[in-house]
Amino acid sequence: MPTQTPNPTWSRWRPFPNPHDAGILTAPFGPGLYELRRTSDKRLVLIGIGTNVAWRMSSLLPNDKGGTGTRNNKRKQNYVDRHRNDIEYRTSPAISKPDAKRMETKLLNELEYIFPT
Repeated sequence: MPTQTPNPTWSRWRPFPNPHDAGILTAPFGPGLYELRRTSDKRLVLIGIGTNVAWRMSSLLPNDKGGTGTRNNKRKQNYVDRHRNDIEYRTSPAISKPDAKRMETKLLNELEYIFPT
């Protein structure tokens, strides 16, 4: 029996937190997806997945700007840092990382993001 791609159940959009202002990131500690968009024009910035969404999202800022973990794409980090006051995010839990990956692939095929990977 083929596996169907589940539709994500998204949280509400929230302002991207500033760790220097004691901002709080609300995200699953387990597998799931996250999506960022610009608040001003609603343009989608990026979508991503993680086995721990909260930890993965925290790497969207450079380490010297309050970010944690590592990120291979410095362009994403710099973009999020530069536009932090104009970015909001939402999250969706998933059963597993492969399920999150299937949802991400489906959305990447349907929507346009500034950073498509």
